[in-house]
Amino acid sequence: MTRFGYTLMTEQSGPKELVRYAVAAEEAGFDFEVSSDHYSPWLTEQGHAPYAWTVLGAVAQATERVELATYVTCPTVRYHPAVVAQKAATLQILSEGRFILGLGSGENLNEHVVGEGWPAVAARQDMLEEAVTIIRELHTGELVTWEGDYFRVDSARIWDVPDGGVPIGLAVSGEKSVARFAPLGDHLIAVEPDGALVKGWASASPSGAAARSIGQIPICWGPDKEAAIAKAHEQFRWFGGGWSVNADLPTPAGFEAASQFVRPDDVAGSIACGPDLDEIAESVRPYLEAGFTDVALVQVGDEGQDRFLAEAAGPLLERLRAL
Repeated sequence: MTRFGYTLMTEQSGPKELVRYAVAAEEAGFDFEVSSDHYSPWLTEQGHAPYAWTVLGAVAQATERVELATYVTCPTVRYHPAVVAQKAATLQILSEGRFILGLGSGENLNEHVVGEGWPAVAARQDMLEEAVTIIRELHTGELVTWEGDYFRVDSARIWDVPDGGVPIGLAVSGEKSVARFAPLGDHLIAVEPDGALVKGWASASPSGAAARSIGQIPICWGPDKEAAIAKAHEQFRWFGGGWSVNADLPTPAGFEAASQFVRPDDVAGSIACGPDLDEIAESVRPYLEAGFTDVALVQVGDEGQDRFLAEAAGPLLERLRAL
């Protein structure tokens, strides 16, 4: 049976609110919760970007049942992979084994802030591969010294290592990246309902048929359809640019300029908006047909999250599971 998750969207909510939403989402019946890991929001209208790892630590203590994951962390520029390995191990212990470390090659929006520049896409992929290898080595609990093309690790050891380590999900976007990263990861992360990715990952990952395929889709539930479309346009019009664009723009101002000609109707064509829970559930169907085992929902906008979780989430989950 497909698992359905709730997204802790750090770009649109403050840290205290995110923890409150996490508890309410667990009570509403979601199976897992994923957190974005941003230094900046996509657009200034979103207005937030708390530190995801602090939020997840609080969520791990405030919840009891839901699985947790980063969706996704870039372990190459803003964070050194040795630091990612340490905090992932700690979070796995705090959550008592409920955490999946979701990793990807990142976006300029978040990584340029440390002043190290933004590598070309081929270099980013090379860096990610090396970073994952380092994290795996450190999660053995052994002393690690590493001299690679991009990173150095000098006599490092993770002293608090969870039993069984930390499962790793890797964000991929095509056949070549599946072939490259499936042997390194446990689970697939993808933002498009592409069944070929799911099949390719299952064939190449050491996890085989046990590998999970984790997708994500934005929705904008609200009692007034036009108001929901307006909110989705204000908060999520950046979404239509696609990841080849989204990975390279450096600032919210850049996303503002890139999305200036996106119309509300354009957003409504790609994000299910309004009160019709059947319509929203149907928008998730392509992920189910593609074979995804896990789908996380993003309820767009901070305003209205409490009402969505209290009134709509439970009935929506019933409809999704009925699909």
